Amino acid sequence: MTIEAGSGNVFADLGLEQPEELTYKANIIMEIQNAIKVRGITQTMAAEICGTDQPTLSKILRGNITLATTDRLFTWLVRLGYIVKIT
Repeated sequence: MTIEAGSGNVFADLGLEQPEELTYKANIIMEIQNAIKVRGITQTMAAEICGTDQPTLSKILRGNITLATTDRLFTWLVRLGYIVKIT
């Protein structure tokens, strides 16, 4: 068995295209998950707040990052009560 040190970006280590963007989206999705948990709402309620359907929200929360653009994810954060500042 060979053990190899990672680069710090799992998406890059897997050889996926645009690993920085995927990492960024994954971090936003984790914040969306946290917002849902903190508010104590269901995925169905969260989907309604976000303006999407529950199956789509569920797929994204389970890691299907390609289903949503960064803009869409930011919109969801705002609708869930976050203030988003891009610097």
